[in-house]
Amino acid sequence: MPYLIFIVLLLSACTPSKHIAAQQLNEQAEKMLLYQRNNGGWPQYRGNATDYRKPLTEATRAQLLADKDRRDATIDDKSTTLEINYLVAAYDSTQNTAYLQAAERGIAYLLEAQNAAGGWPQFFPDTSRYHKHITYNDNAMVEVLWVMKRAAERSDAYRHIRAELSTQAQAAVARGIQCILRTQVVQQGAKTAWCAQHDSQTLLPANARKFEPASLSGSETVGIVYFLMAIDNPTPEVKAAIRAATQWLESVKIENWNVKFIDAPDQPTGKDRVIYEDTESSIWARFYELDTFRPIFADREGITHYDLREVDNERRVGYGFYGKWPNKLLKKDYPAWEARWGN
Repeated sequence: MPYLIFIVLLLSACTPSKHIAAQQLNEQAEKMLLYQRNNGGWPQYRGNATDYRKPLTEATRAQLLADKDRRDATIDDKSTTLEINYLVAAYDSTQNTAYLQAAERGIAYLLEAQNAAGGWPQFFPDTSRYHKHITYNDNAMVEVLWVMKRAAERSDAYRHIRAELSTQAQAAVARGIQCILRTQVVQQGAKTAWCAQHDSQTLLPANARKFEPASLSGSETVGIVYFLMAIDNPTPEVKAAIRAATQWLESVKIENWNVKFIDAPDQPTGKDRVIYEDTESSIWARFYELDTFRPIFADREGITHYDLREVDNERRVGYGFYGKWPNKLLKKDYPAWEARWGN
C-alpha cells in the first residue's frame, strides 16, 4: 500500500466512531495503530513500555505519524507481542479489519526478525550493542514463541489470521524450539539452564546492560521451561531439556530465606531490599555465576559482587536480584507435566 494512502486510512481510523458506521472502534486498538511502525513492529515509546490507557495529545499523534519509519521496534517488555495479542482479540470482538491487518503485519515483522539460529533479538532491525542478542530476558523471546504457537495453531482469535502466516509460524516455532535446545548451557557435561541473552552467532551466554552479566538465570529459565512444557507429545530432547532445567533450579534454590522491601531513611531511595531467614520460604537469585553457580549481583558500573549488600542502593531496590520465580513450577506444574509425559 502506498505510504500516503496508508496515512490517509490511518487518520480515518482514528476519527470518532460516529463517522464510521460499518465498523466498531476499540480505543486502545486505535492507539496501537498509531504506534505501529511501518515495518510492522512496535517501539517502547521514549524508552518505556507503552501505556495505551493514557490519553494522546494532538502533538503526540503528530509525532507518532512522523516516526512511522523509525527502526526502533522491539520485543522488550512485551512490546509487539502485547499489541498483536490485543489486536487479534479486538478484531474478534469488533470485526474491524484494520486491527486484524495490523496484527498480521506484526506477525510478519516477527517472522522477519527471527535470526538464522532460530532466536529473536531484543530489537530488530537495530543490531547495535546487545540489541542483536537472542533475548530471553524478561521472557521476550518466549512471548514471541507464544504468539507464534497461537498463530501456528490458529487458536482462539488467531483463527482469523491468513493461512500462509499460520504455516510460516509453524516453521518459526520449530526453529525457535531448536534454538532453545541449542542454547541450554552445558556445564561439566550436564545441561543446566539458560542465560538472559545469548550471542546470536556463537549461542554462548552474553552480557547485556552492565548490571546484567552473562550468567545462568533463575528467572528466565522458568519461562522457557513453561513454554517447553506446553508442547504436545514432546520429543526426548525436549523432555531432557525440561528435566535438566528443573533439576538445576532445584539444586540452586536458597532454602529458608526470603526477600522483602524495608523502610530505610538512611538510604538514598528511602528504602532497601534485604533477604532474611524464613524457614517456610525458598528464593532464587536472578543471576548465577556460569561455572560456580554462586549468586552474583552487578551494579551500573558492571562490577560483579557476591553479596547484595555490596550493590548500590539504587540497584538493590530497582532490580529484582532475588525472587520466587520457580516456586510454582517446581511444586505443582512440573510434577503435573511429569505425570502426563514422564515415560
